[in-house]
Parts: sequence; structure tokens; C-alpha cells
Amino acid sequence: MIYHLFEYLQQFDIPGGRLMNYLSFRAILASVTAMAISLLVGKRIIDVLQRKQIGETIRDLGLEGQMQKKGTPTMGGVIIILGIVVPVLLFCNLRSIYVLLLLLTTLWCGAIGFTDDYIKVFRHNKEGMSERWKLILQVMLGFAIGLTVCYNPDIVVREKVADTSVYVEENSSNVDVNSERVITSGSWKTEDVVKSTKTTIPFVKSHEFDYKVLSPFSGKWGWYAKWAIYVLMIILVITACSNGTNLTDGMDGLSAGTSAIVGVVIGILAWLSGNLIDSNYLNIMYIPGTGEIAIFMSALVGSLIGFLWYNSYPAQVFMGDTGSLTIGGIIGVSAILIRKELLLPILCGIFLVESLSVLMQRGYFKYTKRKYGQGRRIFKMAPLHHHFQKEGIPALIQSPARALPEAKIVTRFWIVGILLAVATLALLKLR
Repeated sequence: MIYHLFEYLQQFDIPGGRLMNYLSFRAILASVTAMAISLLVGKRIIDVLQRKQIGETIRDLGLEGQMQKKGTPTMGGVIIILGIVVPVLLFCNLRSIYVLLLLLTTLWCGAIGFTDDYIKVFRHNKEGMSERWKLILQVMLGFAIGLTVCYNPDIVVREKVADTSVYVEENSSNVDVNSERVITSGSWKTEDVVKSTKTTIPFVKSHEFDYKVLSPFSGKWGWYAKWAIYVLMIILVITACSNGTNLTDGMDGLSAGTSAIVGVVIGILAWLSGNLIDSNYLNIMYIPGTGEIAIFMSALVGSLIGFLWYNSYPAQVFMGDTGSLTIGGIIGVSAILIRKELLLPILCGIFLVESLSVLMQRGYFKYTKRKYGQGRRIFKMAPLHHHFQKEGIPALIQSPARALPEAKIVTRFWIVGILLAVATLALLKLR
């Protein structure tokens, strides 16, 4: 709203009226505002949750310090959502299809998580919303995002921009190459604007992969098939990210801290993808308008940092599914919109390993139970972060022999997350 107000005031030539044109200025404002909202509003929300006795129900799994968390307020994801939505409404371009899709994702996944937490807390059903309904609603969101990416005319990539200097010379009146405001006036040739199923992939010369190579058909049917494959991939990414973040939310500050690291990287990638000069230098696709995603991710990171003030060990509030499903959905959708979803296995390596640990544990337990009559374990406990908290449990993997303190586990996971983030950015220059 403030962005659009300043946009209107530009016609009066007010000093400083053009500051909102700069992505960096709006990103800083969004981040600081989000952090302030999480810090200031968060305390009041925690007090309300405590008065309403909206506390976490804890099952005794024999983990150190676990039962001490009983009664800690949950549903704190509301703090994160407020910290995201308010700055986005204030400082983002609300006409941007990217911002609208991310707002839809935030509210949709937030509603799923809120319903799940509501069932657990108020109806005293530890299982919450059924896994089936969660998956159905996540697939519906993925399908809606996929169809929008397929048909919306504003979601395009620009091709044939290898010789940037020529373009700048020919359009010098429309492009400011000395600042972040690389502006185009719509004078691109029609063949430059494409609806594409291409995405970024590391370790190859062109840095690009087109989903059409997976299509078994050619011609008209091939066109439909490649978009169908792309939509299915979008659905898979959104559901995987959302559930992966949810599984990681098992220790104080683990999911929030790890997600903040991921959010910083996606924000940087969105910034670079939306800049003509930088995207050309790094040989990645130029995607007009993705700078707005960078502002959105700034709000996400600011909100998560503010939330960590209360969620760090020992936590005063848990984000619950309200927060974890929302964060995962935002990460998945934003990665898709900037065509970086195939980098997520590296960038979100923590979420991936957490999810795989659960699948491996369940699969191996069922297999050994059928074969030997008694289930056996790969890890002492799953998801993976609990494996490091447990000792004295027979499992294929016994290291570490002694249980580690929760704060140490969380800090080490953050360090691994930072290393994965650096590796993801480094991949942009590896061909």
C-alpha cells in the first residue's frame, strides 16, 4: 500500500518519492517491519495463548528435557504469518502475480496448519487433521499454482539476452544499468518473451533443463504433455517442501533458523533472476518481476528472526503446523517461480534428510517386521534430529553413542544449513 502510495506521489516530484523504486530499500523496510511485528506482537500473542491454555501436548519419548516443554504455547505460526503479510501489503507491488501467488500460499498453508493445530489443541485429538486431507489440500494448492504458471501471461522468461551491452545501447533511454533498477519498456521482440517449462539446473553448461525432454510425445500432444509434467513437478515440490519443514519442526529454533537461512538464499536468487545484468553475468534465466519475490522473502526472514527471539531454546512458544506448513509452502512456491526448484535438494538438504529419515525408518521397520517378526530401526529415532537426542536404543546407526544437548544439535544443524546455502550459491558459477 505504501509502495502504491509513493507510486502515485511520483507525479508530484516530491523529494525522496522515488525511493520505493529501489528493491534494496523496500527489502530492508520489509525485513525490519517484519522483525518488529514478530517481536512486539509476538509477546502479546504468547500471553493470549498462555491465558487460553493453548499449550502443546507432549508424548513422553524419553528425550532429555522433553516433558519440561509440556504446556508451552503452540500455534505461534500466527506470529510468523502476521510478520509476513503486513510488510508485504505495505511494501510489495500488489499487482505482481508473484506476490499474489505467495500471499495465496501463505494464507492457504496457514489455514491448513491452523486447522490441524486447532484439532490437536481444542478437540484434544493428537493426530490432528488426517494426513489424507492435508495432502489433498496441498495438492490443490500445487495444482492452482501450476495452472497459473502455465496460463498467466505475466509469468514468462526472457530469452536471447546474452549480449546485454547491445540491448542496453539500443534501449539506453529505458534501462538504468548503474543501479538495481534495470527497467524494460516492453520493447522486447516477441520471440524474446516465452512461456517456458525451462528451469535452472547445476553442473551443466547452459544451466538449464527443459521438462519437455521428459515428454513421450511430440507436436501438439507433446506441448500438453510437457506442461502436465511441469504441473506435476510443481505439486511434488510444494507438498515435499511443506511436509519437510513440518518434520523438521521438532526442536526449539530448528525449523525457524534453518528456514531463515533458506529464505536468504532464495531472496538472493530472486533478486539476481530479476536483474538483466546480473542474470546475464551468472548465465541464469532472466525472469522479469522476481525482484518482488526478494522483498517477500525479506519479510519472511525478518519474521522468522523475530520469532526466534521467543522460539530459541528454551522456547516460549512453538510455531506448530500453522507456521511450519506455511514456511514450507512459501519456500516451495518461491523456488518454482524463480525456476530454481531443482536446487532445493541441496539448499533444503536439512528438510530432505529429515523426510528421508522418516521414510527409511518406517520402510525398514515394516520390512524387518515381516521378515523377522520384529521391527528393527536404522536410526535410534526419526526424524533425524531426534536420533542425536536418544541413546540406548538398538539401531543400525549408533553414532553418537551419547545423547547430545538440544541446543548443540540445533546449532550444528544451522551450521550445516549455512554450508548448504553457500554451496547452492556457488553452483551458479559451476558449469
